[in-house]
Amino acid sequence: MFGTEKAEEVYDTVIVGAGPAGLTAAVYCARKLLKTIVIAENIGGQATWSWSIENYMGYRMITGEELIKRFEEQVRGLHISLELDSVQEIAEEGDLFLIRTVSENVYRAKTVIIAAGKQPRTLGLPEESSLMGRGVSICATCDAPLYKDKAVAVVGGGNSALQAALELAGLAQSVALIVRSTIRADEVYRRQCEELGIPVYLHHEVTALSGDQSLTGITIRNRETGEETDLAVDGLFLEIGLVPNTEFLHGFVDLNENHEIIVDQNAHTSRDGVYAAGDVTCINAKQIIVAAGDGAKAALEAHEYILRHRGV
Repeated sequence: MFGTEKAEEVYDTVIVGAGPAGLTAAVYCARKLLKTIVIAENIGGQATWSWSIENYMGYRMITGEELIKRFEEQVRGLHISLELDSVQEIAEEGDLFLIRTVSENVYRAKTVIIAAGKQPRTLGLPEESSLMGRGVSICATCDAPLYKDKAVAVVGGGNSALQAALELAGLAQSVALIVRSTIRADEVYRRQCEELGIPVYLHHEVTALSGDQSLTGITIRNRETGEETDLAVDGLFLEIGLVPNTEFLHGFVDLNENHEIIVDQNAHTSRDGVYAAGDVTCINAKQIIVAAGDGAKAALEAHEYILRHRGV
């Protein structure tokens, strides 16, 4: 089906994704002496965007980048293969699973752990793609230093949006927060934004972007009155939610209405031998520590599956 199989190797487990869930699963697979490979487009996923993590046990405060660096160091110390690639399709063939990547590699495995995470949602405006990286950003942690002493705006009303606004407030000349409905962030972030006097446009949405070579301004509309306002900004940071990376599954496992993988309390999907963990699943708590714990559960369940089917 997929063409040439990769070196005819059969892995005990292929892990799709290298965020907290995938990397933790890799460590637990290694401890169970499972032949394991991790396939991911990048290492860390959205966890690397967090500029201040204050609720991960063992650290009073650590950046996402530093935490993921420590995860990766631990995985590489166990001699687990990390392949930077994108999974295109997974299929079942007999007792094995075939995992095909964009690079036309095919991996064969006894079990699969899907920990592919999510990707940022965008505004869907016609000018957005041409201005991405030219004033429009999906990563405040990455791009905030580029906007020192400039005017910026952040779109979103959750924790990530307010965290981005707080980070930018220490660098930018001015920061505005554009919220489609109401603020849903933790009280600690709301209070900090109020103390800094960050202006908030509640019940507003961005309807247009201005600028040719780079962003020069945005137009926002009051969703209750219809009134439009032009804001002169050099940067626009999108913090409006995330979309699960499940498009490659093509009905392979059951998804919910949000396109998240449906799992039980032990990381089982609808297909025997396939497990899922992290933000790509239907688990409500989208937290690094939860993703890591579920990655460990998925690995332990994969090991149990292999023991049950050994010699069958």
